[in-house]
Amino acid sequence: MPLNLAEARKHLASFDFTPLFIEGLGWNHHKATLDITVDGNTYPLSAVAEKCGMAAFVCGPESNGRLPDYPTRRKIERQVTKVAHEHLIIFTGGTPRSQIWQWVRREHGMPAVCREHPYHPGQPGESLIQKLHALVVSLEEEETLTLPDVTGRAKTAFDIERVTKRFYDRFKDEHGAFLKFLDGIPDKGLERWYVSVMLNRLMFVYFIQKKGFLNGDRDYLKNKLAQCRKEMGRDRYYREFLCPLFFEGFAKKGEERAGKAASLLGEVPYLNGGIFLPHQIEKLHGKTIAIPDRAFEQLYEFFDAYQWHLDERPLKKDDEINPDVLGYIFEKYINQKQMGAYYTKEDITEYISKNTVIPSLFDTAREKCTVAFEGERSVWRLLREDPDRYIYPTVCHGLQSPLPPEIAEGLDTRKPGLIERRKGWNRPAPAEYALPTEIWREVVARRKRCEEVREKLASGGIRSINELITLNLDIRQFAQDVIENAEGPELLMAFRRAIESVTVLDPTCGSGAFLFAALNILDPLYEACLERMRFFLEEWGEKGRKNHPNYHKSFTGILKRVEGHPNCRYFILKSIIVNNLYGVDIMEEAVEICKLRLFLKLVAQIEQVEDLEPLPDIDFNIRAGNTLVGFANLAEIRDAAENELKRNAHGGRQGLLLLGDKEDRLRKIEEEAEIADRAFHKFHEMQTARGMSPKDFSTAKEELRARLKKLTDELDRFLAMEYDVNMAKKDAFEKWRRSHQPFHWFAEFYGILKKGGFDVIIGNPPWKEISTLKGEYGIRNYKVEKSGNLYAVCSERSFELLAPGGSFSFIVQLPIVGSSRMLLLREYLMRHSAHLTLMPCDDRPGKLFDGLQHCRNCIFIASKPHRPNYNMLYTTRYNRWPTEARGYLFPTVQYTRFDEELMQGVFPKLSGEIHASISHRFLSRPKRTLDRVISTTPTEHFIFYQEATQYWVKATVGLPYYSKNGKVAPPAHGRFLYFSTKPMAQVIHAILNSSLFYTYFIAYGDCFHLSDTLARSFPVPPAAFDDLELQGLASALSRDLEKHAKRTKITTKDNDTIIYAEFNVSDSKSIIDKIDKVLAKHYGITEEELDFIINYDIKYRMGQDYKEE
Repeated sequence: MPLNLAEARKHLASFDFTPLFIEGLGWNHHKATLDITVDGNTYPLSAVAEKCGMAAFVCGPESNGRLPDYPTRRKIERQVTKVAHEHLIIFTGGTPRSQIWQWVRREHGMPAVCREHPYHPGQPGESLIQKLHALVVSLEEEETLTLPDVTGRAKTAFDIERVTKRFYDRFKDEHGAFLKFLDGIPDKGLERWYVSVMLNRLMFVYFIQKKGFLNGDRDYLKNKLAQCRKEMGRDRYYREFLCPLFFEGFAKKGEERAGKAASLLGEVPYLNGGIFLPHQIEKLHGKTIAIPDRAFEQLYEFFDAYQWHLDERPLKKDDEINPDVLGYIFEKYINQKQMGAYYTKEDITEYISKNTVIPSLFDTAREKCTVAFEGERSVWRLLREDPDRYIYPTVCHGLQSPLPPEIAEGLDTRKPGLIERRKGWNRPAPAEYALPTEIWREVVARRKRCEEVREKLASGGIRSINELITLNLDIRQFAQDVIENAEGPELLMAFRRAIESVTVLDPTCGSGAFLFAALNILDPLYEACLERMRFFLEEWGEKGRKNHPNYHKSFTGILKRVEGHPNCRYFILKSIIVNNLYGVDIMEEAVEICKLRLFLKLVAQIEQVEDLEPLPDIDFNIRAGNTLVGFANLAEIRDAAENELKRNAHGGRQGLLLLGDKEDRLRKIEEEAEIADRAFHKFHEMQTARGMSPKDFSTAKEELRARLKKLTDELDRFLAMEYDVNMAKKDAFEKWRRSHQPFHWFAEFYGILKKGGFDVIIGNPPWKEISTLKGEYGIRNYKVEKSGNLYAVCSERSFELLAPGGSFSFIVQLPIVGSSRMLLLREYLMRHSAHLTLMPCDDRPGKLFDGLQHCRNCIFIASKPHRPNYNMLYTTRYNRWPTEARGYLFPTVQYTRFDEELMQGVFPKLSGEIHASISHRFLSRPKRTLDRVISTTPTEHFIFYQEATQYWVKATVGLPYYSKNGKVAPPAHGRFLYFSTKPMAQVIHAILNSSLFYTYFIAYGDCFHLSDTLARSFPVPPAAFDDLELQGLASALSRDLEKHAKRTKITTKDNDTIIYAEFNVSDSKSIIDKIDKVLAKHYGITEEELDFIINYDIKYRMGQDYKEE
């Protein structure tokens, strides 16, 4: 039945929810009541309806008439979950009376995500009504409807596809249109930048005005535009209203604003945060900048086409947007074009952040409270007591159902005929057992892994936090549980101090995606510490003052400080942003947007404008500069000083240093850094203090800025001489400084680096070739510079900045695992890592980065040892997944430990213990390699293979057909291997086309091109060359390949006509299987290993619909 729109609007406006659900949506009556207690207050909830077990509740206002704030709503929801797992809650209250519809998305392997939709009487309510359409149940559906059906509809209603792409497409046009209106800036680059500054500011204001925080007017900007035109005439809005709003209204407290400005602006909050101080472009050209009213009219018309919501997570489709749009716009519109950087999705940032931040916290807590990590009652007992809690539900899917007999028949590897018994394993498995697109072979492997991990957990076999990474367990849930179940105050305080002190850096932060992910990791752990403190104080009562005097005092003081703020969650997030998060980016715009997004995250916590405290000023946390150019430590400065003395001695030129004052100058530099660091800490402390005077705050900021400038100016001069800049020419020095944008870590983060470095470094560095930097800037003195890509140099710099024991993770391009030019980086990682994990990923059929072609990736996670020790290397399979299975990718990742010596310095890509066992056979037994039997001169017996290799190696005896403009010739992009005899060529032809060789190629190759080096290094048992059966199969394969080959004709962009033989190697799979069975005898391969080889990546090599003969 369709939803009656008129009736639905009437019920919404009158807060009459029972008829809305029963009559309008077709749900059933439900009369349950719940009393939920949160922070000493009781909130009665009344059920108004239910459908198939999903309940809808209404929660009234607090005693003061207000809506419960966001943290309280989340706590209420968590308690409701214990009674009704799937539900909707409608919160009511406030002045004027309004509603917030809340639904929480729960997905396997991911944290719960809250979605909220506000509704105010007087609004049309069209967006909410559109959502309710999805919840309508007709009479015809009643009999077949299930709970998953209803929750799926709720997901459709409240969690539909993101709108940012559509907004972004229009944003590009509006950015260009606004640029045409701008006047008074003589530089094109600065013009474009200033348009971005203005649009970012106005988007920020749009978000907060929609919360009613600006003079109580949800259309504040547009109404003020009309007021300015009426009272002042046209084209005065920018100069007479917006500038005072930014630099008087938001930057000063009400009593400090000029009278005229205060009257015009009305009631607007003091925001501080450094965001609404005059921009450097405004300092240069503020008197001449002019923007007509029409520019703003057109922009607001665009903005008004969308609903602006300060929600916790991305709102989706319809006409709703949230702060994530700022990051999306920056990465797509600016950063990707200029810096080779790409928008990183949340599943990537979450995976990297949790597996670096949480291990760092555990290592710190263990140092402070060792006893809690040892013995029977250690924190690891939680894993033993409830193993299933820490295995992602995705991994356990279908485990409750016994395998069908024909599938279970293939489990026993000791019985003969294993391959025949597993013939049905390549069929798609039903949803009862399988994740989307899984075949039975994948289901069985996942179940086996789940059982093995469960057994290891139950036996108490896990005693380190890194094992939760390599076993891919729910490390976030475990961290939460350890804090919530801390048996003593010592462990709780150890975690509290670890959380307060952990330093997280993204050295190429872009718009802040990874910093946001780290914030989301730390936030619930911070709250869990506070909750556990309350528990201890309540349990101890007054006896706590006597029995636990120090902890009682500490816990009481911490809670009093937090609860002294009008919004506790705002304070928690503000504390994390100020104390834990650091970012650097070469682009000023990136830094500005990153700070904007963090500020919006804070403002999103506030429901009442009077609860809004000043935003933190994080200008010294999130910095603009070149991560790769600048001094990281005093030793580098000392080296530069030594070099300058040598140049002076040999060249007779006047430098900055004389021989006698080198040590004195270095000592003064260090003293200046110490003083600047004290100013930095003072400024930090002011961020979370209540009632700070803006004047005192501004004074402290200017003192810090001045001290840093004095120090960095001198370091710039030192560094410029390292780049052979002629310091006698001031213009040359300034040009170098503008192009290189040096960032001196030694000065900017002196205190952190003096303690050893950052605890966590995460990010997605630019994938840009160093050779393309010519004309932009140069980099020097990096050990891995010859690797040729910026991500390699960023990795080396990050290790320099990482504290001993720290965790480090990047997502980079796939060549890191195997290409010859990345050997320097691989060797560097092995030397400097105590624990290294690698997750290589294909870009077919699914990909990690939408919209990019041939963009294969690898995520690595490394820990820096306190002292040189044995390096542990873990690697995953070469990950491939269908697009529809992307949500299951990270929960199902499986690592395999690799203890062999690296072959040619390559990180192998291994699909489990069987693949590792096969790899061991290649590495451990001395065999003649292919290179040793290849003729050094051309012969008539040769193999030709195509370099491009994805699912099949395409090797032929002799040349395949290829012609260009009618002239037959050897195909382009291929390789020749010559042999002395025909049988030898036939055997190698069989081997190169085998699935055995393909597993080797995937493990040690680049997974896209078969290199000559890799082919020649393949070990071949001498007896294989005399195997007549193998020679016969090779001949049969040649005939079969030719039989299934098709002549394909193409026309190139140069108008050349190419005709070539296109081989469908998969059509010859049955012959290749026979070849692998013969090869198994020569390589000593077991039947279980042979089954793995024959069926390796079968779903992708043969296609989803592959059926065995």
